[in-house]
Amino acid sequence: MEEYQVLLKVGGALTIAFLLNFSLRRVLKVFINRYAKRVSADATSFSFLKNSVGFIIFCMAAIYILQNIPGLNQVKTALFASAGIFAAIIGFAAQKAFANIIGGVFILIFRPFRVGDVIFIGTDYRGVVEEITLRHIIIRNYENRRIIIPNGIISDETIVNSSISDSRIKKHIEFSIDFNSDIDKAHEIIRQEAEKHPLTMDVRSPEDIEKGNHKVVVRTIQLMEYAIKLRAYVWSKDSDDAFLIACDLNKIVLKRFKEEGIVIPYPYRNVIIQHADAEKPDDR
Repeated sequence: MEEYQVLLKVGGALTIAFLLNFSLRRVLKVFINRYAKRVSADATSFSFLKNSVGFIIFCMAAIYILQNIPGLNQVKTALFASAGIFAAIIGFAAQKAFANIIGGVFILIFRPFRVGDVIFIGTDYRGVVEEITLRHIIIRNYENRRIIIPNGIISDETIVNSSISDSRIKKHIEFSIDFNSDIDKAHEIIRQEAEKHPLTMDVRSPEDIEKGNHKVVVRTIQLMEYAIKLRAYVWSKDSDDAFLIACDLNKIVLKRFKEEGIVIPYPYRNVIIQHADAEKPDDR
């Protein structure tokens, strides 16, 4: 009978833990997806809580089982008696796991990025943050693949956030022209095509418009060995639009350059060949 009661308590505690974990995760997921934006709440905190709730619930279930099952009193006493040794062993074996958990907590506190932000991590990873857990974050890259990055790695990397406070992007789009081409005409072509693009934003103030400043600024930034480098500064709503504008302008401006006689140069070298004298020196 006692064994039956023990099994009933263990089974009941685990069943309640599973059901509670499942229910709370579903509720939090629905709240995040449907209501976070409506109440102007940050989805990052709720996502982190959703992925931490299982850990908390099962820890509470384990404590309940240890406290309420008589047969585990000795195990509990032994665990507490050797807690220092276990802590040292577990700490040594789980350094990376703890680093990931601490990294997740730091992400929640300091908010270098949030769910939905477009970020660069180091030089290899770029995408939209989909989920933040105690161990890792999940980002969706532009090939629609999910990249899972441990929080401990993120703590050691440089993060570029394109959405943290202002999602607008000033895209630098560069072109090279030949030294013999009409530089003023090249400036005008690039400016016209950039300003006509439907995704280009106008960030000029009323004073700038009154002064006649252009919507898109084009500058000559470098005289290279075989070309002149021009750069257009184009504002867009976000990084996705900036990418599309750059792709479209590369195609459109190249076509206009060909029509208007603006030459895009290629690297070249002057090769000087010196011939030996045809006559051999006199041996006499």
